[in-house]
Amino acid sequence: MNLLIKILITSGLVLLIANFMPGVHVAGFTTALIVAIVLGLLNIFIKPILVILTLPVTILTLGLFLLVINALMILLCTKIVGGFSVDTFLTALIFSVILSVLQSIMNGILGEGK
Repeated sequence: MNLLIKILITSGLVLLIANFMPGVHVAGFTTALIVAIVLGLLNIFIKPILVILTLPVTILTLGLFLLVINALMILLCTKIVGGFSVDTFLTALIFSVILSVLQSIMNGILGEGK
């Protein structure tokens, strides 16, 4: 049940960010729901591989390269999900940072309710 709530919240946040951020386009709530699921799967399966492969660069940049990996996950999601597009790499980077911050805030709010 908790996973379903997190997916719904993430899809709502994707829609919210797309409405306010130029360069991010989402066709509708169903597309945002698919984006949330695909991002979750990419973060589970692909992101750890990229983190391990880029570990020296990540250490050298004191972890800032993880932001680049997050942006790459967003760009990969745009290739997989039709109806979701991000115009540039910089837009994907900003989108991923905003999405991560808002997800953290929402997780904090949901965590306090327990």
